[in-house]
Amino acid sequence: MSKERFDIHQHLTDRIVSAIEAGAGDWQMPWHRGSGGRHPVNVASGNKYRGVNVLGLWVDAQVNGYTSHLWGTYRQWAEKGTTVRKGQKASYVVFYKEIEVDTDHASENDSKRRLFARATPVFNADQVEGFGEATTEAAVEDLDSVDTVIARTGATIVHGGGRACFIPKLDEIHMPERASFTGSPTSSATEAYYSTVLHELTHWTAPAHRCNRDLSGRFGSEAYAMEELVAELGAAFLCAELGITVEPRADHAQYLAHWLNVLKADKRAIFTAAAKAAEATAFISKESQG
Repeated sequence: MSKERFDIHQHLTDRIVSAIEAGAGDWQMPWHRGSGGRHPVNVASGNKYRGVNVLGLWVDAQVNGYTSHLWGTYRQWAEKGTTVRKGQKASYVVFYKEIEVDTDHASENDSKRRLFARATPVFNADQVEGFGEATTEAAVEDLDSVDTVIARTGATIVHGGGRACFIPKLDEIHMPERASFTGSPTSSATEAYYSTVLHELTHWTAPAHRCNRDLSGRFGSEAYAMEELVAELGAAFLCAELGITVEPRADHAQYLAHWLNVLKADKRAIFTAAAKAAEATAFISKESQG
């Protein structure tokens, strides 16, 4: 009897759903805690992981108490002269490879190209022996101040009132005054302000002339809640890039049930949300670099 094939989509979805459920009581989502909010980096290449892999590695770091943001395969750690400790459990990242699939017809027009997901086991630096993290420098972008990054996007931000939101008809982000942000036990008032701006900036990327992100065809009546998840992930990715601690949002409560329903029903939903968030953050980073 053949061994059941490992389903990376289901595996990562289950891990992320469990982490969201575990933090639902105090609105602490996995993107608030994993690896201290630092962007996961591959130890061999120095490249940052992207999309759902960021979220998946944050979840495993949170669950297992890993403090390092460095990850690598068994071979990559061996090439660093280190050894993965016996009995350590791997985490998984997913990469997509485009392959050509032939139909039953010989015509060239009948061939199709499809993306094939490949799961790769990786281990955190906390799971290996003989590695000095200080000897490996992760690739870090040379970013100006957060205010400069935000300003260079060209987004119109209007301060005043008591609610943060993006208004598509006006193409404006509305924010409470900076002085009204008080912070939390894990985030300063300044970080609370910036993480909120970055959340709304992710919404700002949705229109057709930017990232053309319309989730209604994919998620139907849950599209608005999923757009909020994209904005949350986008803000978390940007905060990790900029060294900002993400502020937990009390308004998560109204979206949690929707997120969990969609994620449990569709094992690829979190992959879509993370991919859209990565696309948004790439757009913002590009705009901010001029």
